[in-house]
Formats: sequence, C-alpha cells, structure tokens
Amino acid sequence: MRRAIALAALGLGTTSPNPPVGCVILDAGGHVVGEGFHRRKGEAHAEGNALAAAGPAARGGTAVVTLEPCNHVGLAPACRALLIEAGIARVVAALIDPTSRGAGGVAELRRAGVDVEVGVLQDEAERVLRPWLTALRRGTPYVTWAYSAGAEDGREESPVEVCCYDAVLGEDERLREGVPGGHGDTFVLPDKLPQDEPEKTLQILYSSGVRSLLVLGERGAAERYSSAGLVDELLVRLSDRAASSQGGPLPPAGFRM
Repeated sequence: MRRAIALAALGLGTTSPNPPVGCVILDAGGHVVGEGFHRRKGEAHAEGNALAAAGPAARGGTAVVTLEPCNHVGLAPACRALLIEAGIARVVAALIDPTSRGAGGVAELRRAGVDVEVGVLQDEAERVLRPWLTALRRGTPYVTWAYSAGAEDGREESPVEVCCYDAVLGEDERLREGVPGGHGDTFVLPDKLPQDEPEKTLQILYSSGVRSLLVLGERGAAERYSSAGLVDELLVRLSDRAASSQGGPLPPAGFRM
C-alpha cells in the first residue's frame, strides 16, 4: 500500500478534477507484477494502468489501490469491471470513494466474488488525497500558502514544488498551472479573477476543475486569503539568517493556526 500511495503522489498537479490514485498488482504468489497511477482526466485510471502492466499475471492476484475502484463509466472504463475481467481475486483499498455511484465499486466487487479489504493505511493515503477530499467536501480548492522568510531582498524561489498543485497564484497576481499543460484539454483556467473577492475566486477555480491552489509570497493575494481565513496549509522556508535569528519568524498577521 505504501508503494501505491507513492505512485498516487506522482499524479498530484495533473489529475484534477479527478483524484490522484495509485495501484499495485500482485500475482497469486504475492509478487509485484504491475503498477500504475492516474495521470489526468480522460486517461486510464490507476487500476487500468497497473493491470495493463501486469497482463495475464494479474489473474488470481491482488490489487492494492489507494481509493475504492470506481463503479461508473466515464471517459475511462469502470475500474471494478476491469479488475473483475482481469480475474483479480482480492482487492485492498485504503479509502472508500465519496463519489461512488450506485452501490459502489466495493459492493460490486464483493458481489462478483472478489475478496475486498478496506481501510489499510487510510491515514497515510489521505496525505495524498487530502486536497482533493477537502475540495470535494467544501466546493472550493484546498489552499496552500507558501513563502520564503528572511530572504535578503524579500523574494526567493518558491519554497515548494509548484508541480504538485493544480494552479499557482504568484506575487505578481498571475494565475498559472503548476504543470504547464499538465491537465490537457479538459482543464482551462479563467483569464480574469476578482482580486478583491478571494471566496468568489475559489468558487470560480473549483468550477474550472482546480482542486489545489498554491499562493506564493507574503503580500498581495497571500494577505487577502489569509485575512479571509481561506488558507488550509502554511509552508515557510527559513533562510539561514532567519533560522538563526532569536525566536525566528512567525506566520504573518492574519493567519489562524
């Protein structure tokens, strides 16, 4: 499961509005024969990629997946159907999918005679799925605020990997994809946003498919989102000078821990 979770993280920043999911296939003897993750909406899901890698060796084996296999047909086939057709005998899932339709993938798998276990390393899987789950529940993107404290000129390179986020709002107030073109044609960011209405901005971004937003810098948009209580996570990089100063820097005014 930990390998599946690591694979799921490879999809961060490109899968939205779909969740980042990873899957590992074991053969009947318990050996890894295939693995995969979901890259972007419209392409194969994690289970489909893992089964394709495993081939016939999947029959009688186990699928370890970070999120309940889906039970609906969209741009990709229903994952529970793929698992059944491949002859998978057991499925181990970390979390139940809150978007399951009908009886859900787990129920359909059990009905087909597949042994299913749910809840394995759920807390660890949620570390990758947290932004998607939070956005789904709330109807607005999960907001991470990141800045570098103690830089000589007040500006430093981003303290985080922007590729892990759907959209990035910089200090210049420009909005861009974390991975340029990473979402394909199914994801179009709005050209203009209401700068003085952060809540409305988040609603617009969610409607556009954004599930995670990274806000950079200490001023401008960062201050507005913080003051409005819209920041879910704060990441601060301390320069050598800041880290060695007495007491160290505190989160800027307006951020509620």
